[in-house]
Amino acid sequence: MSQQTPAAPADDSTVATVAQHRDWWRDAVIYQVYPRSFADSNGDGMGDLEGVRSRLPYLRDLGVDAVWLSPFYASPQADAGYDVADYRAVDPMFGNLLDADALIRDAHELSLRVIVDLVPNHSSDQHEWFKRALAEGPGSPLRERYHFRPGKGENGELPPNDWESIFGGPAWTRVEDGEWYLHLFAPEQPDFNWEHPAVGDEFRSILRFWLDMGVDGFRIDVAHGLVKADGLPDLGSHDQLKLLGNDVMPFFDQDGVHAIYRQWRVVLDEYAGERIFVAEAWTPTVERTANYVRPDELHQAFNFQYLGTEWDAKELRTVIDRTLEAMRPVGAPATWVLSNHDVTRHATRFANPPGLGTQIRTAGDRELGLRRARAATLLMLALPGSAYVYQGEELGLPDVVDLPDEVRQDPAFFRGAGQDGFRDGCRVPIPWTRAGSSYGFGSGGSWLPQPSTWAELSVEAQTGVPGSTLELYRSALSARRSQPDLGAGDAVEWLRAPEGVLAFRRGEFVCVANTTGESVTIPSHGRVLLSSGEVTEADGEAKLPADTTVWWTTA
Repeated sequence: MSQQTPAAPADDSTVATVAQHRDWWRDAVIYQVYPRSFADSNGDGMGDLEGVRSRLPYLRDLGVDAVWLSPFYASPQADAGYDVADYRAVDPMFGNLLDADALIRDAHELSLRVIVDLVPNHSSDQHEWFKRALAEGPGSPLRERYHFRPGKGENGELPPNDWESIFGGPAWTRVEDGEWYLHLFAPEQPDFNWEHPAVGDEFRSILRFWLDMGVDGFRIDVAHGLVKADGLPDLGSHDQLKLLGNDVMPFFDQDGVHAIYRQWRVVLDEYAGERIFVAEAWTPTVERTANYVRPDELHQAFNFQYLGTEWDAKELRTVIDRTLEAMRPVGAPATWVLSNHDVTRHATRFANPPGLGTQIRTAGDRELGLRRARAATLLMLALPGSAYVYQGEELGLPDVVDLPDEVRQDPAFFRGAGQDGFRDGCRVPIPWTRAGSSYGFGSGGSWLPQPSTWAELSVEAQTGVPGSTLELYRSALSARRSQPDLGAGDAVEWLRAPEGVLAFRRGEFVCVANTTGESVTIPSHGRVLLSSGEVTEADGEAKLPADTTVWWTTA
C-alpha cells in the first residue's frame, strides 16, 4: 500500500520544541485520543487525523502534556484498527501520511508530544505476510512468521491446544489446507511468531519509520502477549477468561518479552528528545508490571490494578502503596489511569455497586457516578507519577448503555462470549457544541449515535462555567503544573483520617478524599486549592460532602 510521503523526517529542532522538560514522562498527563470518535473533518461520520489536528489547541488549553493516538494505520477495521494491514500507512478513513506529519508538527508547535499506538502481538489477516502465508501453504517460510500448526484428532479436526480467544471461542481457526493458526483475539488478527527473527527485524524498522516522522513514543498494545510458552502447552482450564490478569498464562506475561523490549530500547535511545514506550501489560500483580519498566526496557506501564479498584478508601490505599513500592526499586514512575477505550467509563463504573457493570438505573445513579468520578480524578492527579486521561472524561461523559444492537461494532459483541462485548459504549463520539447533527463532532452525523443529553455535556456548554467538570479538569491540571510538590515522586505521607477517608501529604500539599456516602468533618490543612464538591470551613475544621476530594496547600 502506497501513500504520499511526508516532505522530510522531523529534525532535532522540531523535537526540541517540546523537549524543555527533562524526564517529562515521569509526571506527564497524557490524553488518549480515539481518532474515530474525536473530531470529523470531512463530514463522513468518522473521526480523522485532520479532525484531531483541528482540536489540538483545545488539548493544549486543557493542560495535558502529550496526546496518545489509538491506531490509525491501514486496516480492514475488524477490531477498530487493532488489526493492522500496513504499519507504515494511514488508513484512508483517517487521512494519509501527510495528515499524520502535519498533526505531529502542529502538536510540537503547541508544546504537545505525540504517542502512537503500536500493535506487535498480531497483524490483520489482510497483512501481506499473512496473505502470502495462506497462499504458499504448509511448510512455507511465511507461515513460520505466524503460529500455524496441524490440528489434533484423527483428521486434524481439533484445535492444536485448548487456548481460548479473549473475544470468546477457540483461539484457533482452521484454513482450507487443514492447518490451524493462532489468534488470541479475533480470527482476523493472527498472532505473530516472535521466535522468528524476521518479525523482530520488521518491528525495529517500523519503530524507526515513525520515530523519523517525529513521534515522541509508542503505546504498546498487548505488550504482555508477544511471547508464547515453548510448545504452546494446554492451559487446562475451562474458565480461562477469569485467569486474565490474575495468573501467568502460557500466552501472556512470559519472561521472554523482556528481551524484545531491551532491543527496542536500544533503537529508541538512538533518537533525541526523550522518546518513550508505554506498556499495555495485563499482569497478575503490580510487581510483575514493574518488570516491564526496568531501566533498560520501557518507561511506563498502565496500572490496571488501580483502574480495577472500587471507589473504596481501604482498597485504594492498598493498591497505591503496592504500586509505589513496586515501582521504587526499578526507578520508574507510577502510571495512573481511570478509563480508556476498552473499559466502562468511570463515571458509569462508580455509579453502581460492584458487579452491576454498566447498568444505570436512575438519574440519581448518574449524579452519583459523576460525583465519584470527579473526586476520583482529583485523587488520581494528586498521586506521584504520571496520569492518563481518556477523551471525554473531562466532560464527565458516561458510557452509552442503550446502543441498538445493529449499530454495535465491538467484535466481542458478535462472538457472544469472552469480553462483555459492550466497549462501543465508551467509544461514542464526544460532543463539542450544544447543537448540530453530532454536537460539533462533524457535519455528517456520527458513526455511533450520541444521546440527546450530551448537548449539555459538550465542551461549549461547560466552558467557562464555574464548577463544571471541564473547568475542574482545567483547574486541576493548571494547579498540578504550578504546585512544586505535585507530579513526579515515589511516595506519599499518609495522614490520620476517619474510616472511609484517604488523606496524604506531599511536601506542602495535602489531598483528602472522602469515599463514603456521608459528609465528614476533618481538620483544615491550610488554603484550599481545589475541590470536587463544595467544602465548608470554620474554626480550623472542614466539612467534606460525600464522595468529595479536596486539595490544600500549607504554603
